[in-house]
Amino acid sequence: MTRRDEGSVYDRLPEGFRVGDDLGEPGDYPFTRGVHETMYRGRLWTMRQYAGFGTAEETNRRYHFLLGRGTTGLSVAFDLPTQMGFDSDAAMAAGEVGRVGVAIDSIADMRTLFRGIDLGAVSCSMTINATAPILLALYTAVADETGVSRSELRGTVQNDVLKEYIARGTYIYPVEPSLRLVSDLISFCSAELPRWNAISVSGYHIREAGSTAAQEVAFTLSNGVEYVRRAVARGEELEDFAPRVSFFFAAHNNLFEEVAKFRAARRVWARIMKERFGATDRSCRLRFHTQTGGSTLTAQQPMNNVVRVTIQALAAVLGGTQSLHTNGYDEALGLPTAEAAALALGTQQILAAESGVTKWVDPLGGSFLVEHLTDRLEAEALARMTRIDELGGASAAIEFMREEIHRAAYRHQLEIESGERVVVGLNRYRTDDTGEPPPGPDFRRLEASQIATLGEIRAARDEAVVRGHLSRVRHVAAGDANLLPAMIEAVKDGVTLGEISDALRDVWGTYDNPA
Repeated sequence: MTRRDEGSVYDRLPEGFRVGDDLGEPGDYPFTRGVHETMYRGRLWTMRQYAGFGTAEETNRRYHFLLGRGTTGLSVAFDLPTQMGFDSDAAMAAGEVGRVGVAIDSIADMRTLFRGIDLGAVSCSMTINATAPILLALYTAVADETGVSRSELRGTVQNDVLKEYIARGTYIYPVEPSLRLVSDLISFCSAELPRWNAISVSGYHIREAGSTAAQEVAFTLSNGVEYVRRAVARGEELEDFAPRVSFFFAAHNNLFEEVAKFRAARRVWARIMKERFGATDRSCRLRFHTQTGGSTLTAQQPMNNVVRVTIQALAAVLGGTQSLHTNGYDEALGLPTAEAAALALGTQQILAAESGVTKWVDPLGGSFLVEHLTDRLEAEALARMTRIDELGGASAAIEFMREEIHRAAYRHQLEIESGERVVVGLNRYRTDDTGEPPPGPDFRRLEASQIATLGEIRAARDEAVVRGHLSRVRHVAAGDANLLPAMIEAVKDGVTLGEISDALRDVWGTYDNPA
């Protein structure tokens, strides 16, 4: 009896499939096997735990807690009003202040958020999009105040507004002015913040909205192409900004498919940058952050999520991620407790220190299964990217991508409901072990406190100066100069995030979702 007769994995590979001789070496174009020659043998991935808890003060405590336990990078989660450009006292913010992240209204909040943390020594990622330039302006202003050189600042601002229209929904302005803000931020960072990643093109939210792995790669890279094309069109030198374009992917439960997804994404991006834009190898490297899949976690039997997160983190590491966030096991119930956050970080530390996976570079490279999956995902992604190009690029194909994700999410849900797709504790192996939501903060008190602090800030500032700054923001927005310098000067004098956002709404209006 042959291995094929025994029903091995070879039965599920296409007839005649062979591992190619062109895999190359890690660190070599097209980077299928990793963006660095030695990968984790030379440097571990950044353990970047995502956190944002109501107030800046509470979040600052969590950051010190994580730093004290060995996290090597910070990541900020903002509440919905901050993401949507509303101050905490706005009518639209009522009931949402601090619920899904930290509320940041002014430079006073940003000072508190990073109190006792050297911005020149710790890299920081901010998951923010429509208001990304304002948050970066606040961060830069705090660095200026504390004497940290802008050239020392390291981190990432997500700044990927296209995926908001496609999958997530926290957009503010129409598509074109929103893309102008993205380009302004990229240009500003090229000139002023040379170590800062001006954009993190996000497949995470596309996947969390229900896309397949192939769709995640295709739509994310198509968005990346759009940003690069626009930056080049406005006169930016490719080699000045392209090496700082980063990506953000999800890691879900299908271990080998996820590993292959990361490898395929690197290869596709490298070839696009080389063949379409004439980039050097340095600008062809796809560097990415990974977060384990929040949508895969269950409120039923929440301790099972520890295993899910571990599998997903392993996939990210075997796939060659540059930084990683591991979710808390209780996140399907509410904001993660300190215990869950510590265990999530410990999961990464055990993978790094005890599993042995860091001793080998691309340890699954050459596997028949992994190479087949890599090729398949590459082909599927390229087919969708070709369709997006035919439609006029990512900004013109928003409806196409949105519809594709909706269809995939619907199929996924039908598979769960029919039992074809097993979710342990939900549709199979069920028990009475249901999780209890962890005790959360008193959001009414939190909101009242945030509003009171904001009132004090407004009372203490010079309103004539504020009006002058907002007039300048409107003037620059109506032209084509870069908005970041005007924003930085404004926030230094106490102008709030909501006031700047409202000034831009005055000039540009808001996005009218045709769906």
